[in-house]
Amino acid sequence: MTVAATPAPSPATAGEQSGVRLARSRRNAELSLLLLAMVLVAAYAATVEANLLDTVTPDFWMPAAALGAVFLGLHLVIRFLAPFADPALLPAVALLNGLGVGFLRRIDLGDAPVPERENLAIFAGIGGRQLAWTLASVILAAGLLALMRDHRSISRYAYTLGLAGIVLVMLPAVLPSSISEINGAKLWVRVGGFSIQPGEFAKLALLVFFAYYLVRKREVLSLASRRFLGIDFPRGRDLGPVVGVWLVSLLVLVFEKDLGTSLLYFGMFVVTLYIATERVSWLLIGLVLFFGGAYLAYVLGSTVGGPFANFYVRAEIWLDPFADPTDKGYQLVQGLLALGTGGLFGAGPGGGQPEILPEVQNDFIFAGLGEELGLFGLSALLVVYLLIVERGLRAALAVRDSFGKLLAGGLAFTLGLQVFVIVGGISKLIPLTGQTTPFLSAGGSSLMANWLLIAVLLRVSDGARRPVVGNASKAARPAGGPPEQLHGALTEVIKP
Repeated sequence: MTVAATPAPSPATAGEQSGVRLARSRRNAELSLLLLAMVLVAAYAATVEANLLDTVTPDFWMPAAALGAVFLGLHLVIRFLAPFADPALLPAVALLNGLGVGFLRRIDLGDAPVPERENLAIFAGIGGRQLAWTLASVILAAGLLALMRDHRSISRYAYTLGLAGIVLVMLPAVLPSSISEINGAKLWVRVGGFSIQPGEFAKLALLVFFAYYLVRKREVLSLASRRFLGIDFPRGRDLGPVVGVWLVSLLVLVFEKDLGTSLLYFGMFVVTLYIATERVSWLLIGLVLFFGGAYLAYVLGSTVGGPFANFYVRAEIWLDPFADPTDKGYQLVQGLLALGTGGLFGAGPGGGQPEILPEVQNDFIFAGLGEELGLFGLSALLVVYLLIVERGLRAALAVRDSFGKLLAGGLAFTLGLQVFVIVGGISKLIPLTGQTTPFLSAGGSSLMANWLLIAVLLRVSDGARRPVVGNASKAARPAGGPPEQLHGALTEVIKP
C-alpha cells in the first residue's frame, strides 16, 4: 500500500500562517492589557468613593464599564483592520483616558452637595461630558482606521493638509478676543455654547505636510557648508524652511499669546527635520532661533508692550509667582502647593482638595492628580506617556518607507513634547501654557485630536509589523529615497 506524501506548504503559505498566529497573539495580549487597565480604572473609582462618600456605591463600576465597552469596540476594529498593530498602544492610552474621566468625575463629586453625591449620574458634570467625548473620539479613531488602510495614502493630500493646518493655526489670532480668548491665550473658536481648539487638529495636518516635504528635500537639507566644533552646519540658502516655520511660531507666540503652542509647532518641525537629515546642527539652530525669539518677545513686552505684553506678564509670573500670590501668580502658586502637599504618596484618590485649584479640569489636572497620587503616582503616569512615545518611535524604526518613518517619529515626539510643555508649566520649569494634558484634561478638541494621532500610529505600526511575503517590500516602497537613511537618527533618539 502506498501512502501519498503530504505536500510541503509553500513559503508564501507558511508565511501567511505564521502571520495569522502572530496577529492573533498580539491582539490577545492587547485585550488582556486592556482589561487590566479597566480594572485599574474601576479600582480608582471605588477608592474615590470610599474616601469622599465613606462608602462604595453599587454603581461605582459603571463609568469603567462604559469606557471598557467603548475601548473593546476599538479593539475589535483593530483586530480586523490593523491586526499587526502595536498591542501596547491602545491599553496605555485607555488607562490614561480612563483615569482622566475618573478624576473629572471625582471633581464633580467634590463640587456636588453632600446629599446628592451618591446619586450623581455617570453622564453628569465634567466627567460625564468627558465620557461622551471619549465615545465620540474613539468612534472617530475607528473611522480613520477604516478609511486609511495604508498610512502612505494621506501623503497624496500633504499640501492640502499643510494649507489647512496653517489656516487652523492662524484662525484664532484673527478672530475677536470675545470669540477666541480664554485666560489670556487666543487658542479657541467659540460659537454659542460650542467651542473648539483648532490648533489641536492643526498639528496633525502640519505633521503630514512636514513628513512629505522633508522626504523629498532631505538630500538638499543634509548638505553641509562648513564644519565648526565637529558639527556640520547647513548652507545658508537651505535655512529658508526653518526660518519660515520660526517666523510662524513667533506670530503664534505674539498674537495667540501662548508659548506652549509656539514651542509645539516649531519643535515638531525641527525634530522631524533632524530625523530626516541626521544633522545635529538643525537642533542647535532651532534652539537658538526659538529661545532668541522668546527672549526678544520678552524684551519687547517690557519696553513696547502691545501684543508682546501678555508673554512678558507670563514670564514675570514664571520668574517669581510669589511676588503676587493672590492675583497674577495665584494659579501657579496653588499648583505648586498642591504638588508639595501630595508629597511622595499623595492623599489618596478622593482624599485631597483639587477642586479648589483654578482650571484643575484643564491646565492644572496634573497638579490636582499630584495632590492625591503623590510623586510616585505622577511618575507612573509619566512612565505610561513614555511608553506610548517609545512605541511610536519603535513603529517609526520598523516601518519600511521614509514617509512613515518621519510621520510616526514626528507624531510620537509631538505627544511627548506636549506632555513636557504642560508638566513643565505647572512645575515652574517653563512659563505657563494653554496646552492640555493629552487624554487626561477635559475637552473634546484635545481628546479627538490625540485619539486621531493614536489611530495614525496604530496604522503605521500595523504596516511596520506586517510580515512581508516575497517581493512585497519592494513594491510597497514609495518614492523619496531609501528609508535606511532615516534609520540612524531614529536609533539615536530611541536608544537607551
